[in-house]
Amino acid sequence: MTSERPLTARPEDHAAPLEWLAGDLAGALPDDPGLRGWLQDSGSLTSRLRAACGSGFRLELLGEALEPVPADARGLLEAGAEQVIGIDRDPLALELAQEWAAPYGDRMRLVQGTFGKLDEYVDGPLDGVVLDLGVSSMQLDRAERGFSFNKDGPLDMRMSQEGESAADIVNEAPEGLLADILYHYGEERASRRIARAIVRARTIAPIETTLQLAEIVSGCLPRPKPGQSHPATRSFQAIRIAVNAEFHELVDGLEAAERALKPGGMLAVVTFHSLEDRIVKRFMQLRTGRGGQGSRHAPLVTQDAPRFDAVTRRAIGADAVELAANPRARSALLRVARRTDAPAGPVDRAGLGLPLLALKGGV
Repeated sequence: MTSERPLTARPEDHAAPLEWLAGDLAGALPDDPGLRGWLQDSGSLTSRLRAACGSGFRLELLGEALEPVPADARGLLEAGAEQVIGIDRDPLALELAQEWAAPYGDRMRLVQGTFGKLDEYVDGPLDGVVLDLGVSSMQLDRAERGFSFNKDGPLDMRMSQEGESAADIVNEAPEGLLADILYHYGEERASRRIARAIVRARTIAPIETTLQLAEIVSGCLPRPKPGQSHPATRSFQAIRIAVNAEFHELVDGLEAAERALKPGGMLAVVTFHSLEDRIVKRFMQLRTGRGGQGSRHAPLVTQDAPRFDAVTRRAIGADAVELAANPRARSALLRVARRTDAPAGPVDRAGLGLPLLALKGGV
């Protein structure tokens, strides 16, 4: 995947996020009857559940070559959900999902859109929202989508297949902006060196393919040792995030979920790298009233009533069993919170740990 961050330690009785989102729940959940009820008891699923998910990382879990929509949507339906609404900005993901979704009829509704607008796609409060972030296995495995540094394809990376592409950014962005993207969105320490190399290469000929870019980035960094990630991992992550405005979309999605959930409804978010997880962690801290008081010398600030209650105090990561079946889950972390009856409202984005470039209104 696109992260080098190791999984945090967790108790062995916590199941992998893929398993309990997919409905294999026995003994897998934190000791929280409400959470178990949300996922297991069909009586609590008779309104609407939403799986606001990409077509991502549940491929190996199902043992299938291609799973257009993740297993949690199907798992929720099998658990008794009256309706699941699957949202994806990628038209190909929705096209591939039609075949398996058809037998569920109106219980499975597919919507092309972004989860930043999820509350606009429904006509009533929701029992649950699942946000499955990042790039999908389907997108990575198809060279023509331009997401992978291991496959030669056009330098695209557009999840929606519309708008500015990775090639546009790589070939047109000023050197300083390129360096900022690589540093803030990929935590790439060699960002300036790589940006200079990109600008130097594009003055000779346009950079049009993924392997061209991967070779340029690799030439700026030491050869990786056995077991280390590909040198272009961070750069490809950064450019993909910029192309798809992923951090802006994430915050919009969290706010939309808050607006859409009914009191007692569950918000589950699966992240794949430290920058995403930091934003989700801070959002849940702030919305559960655990955001801290800031400096003891500053004036006291009246805090709003908590809009969520924490269900998972720590992120849940993949265990050894899941990693053996699905290596791409190595970076996955799951956080869950329960909606209160406090009114929804905008979040202070400066307090969410967003990269500086995103806060400044950059790409």
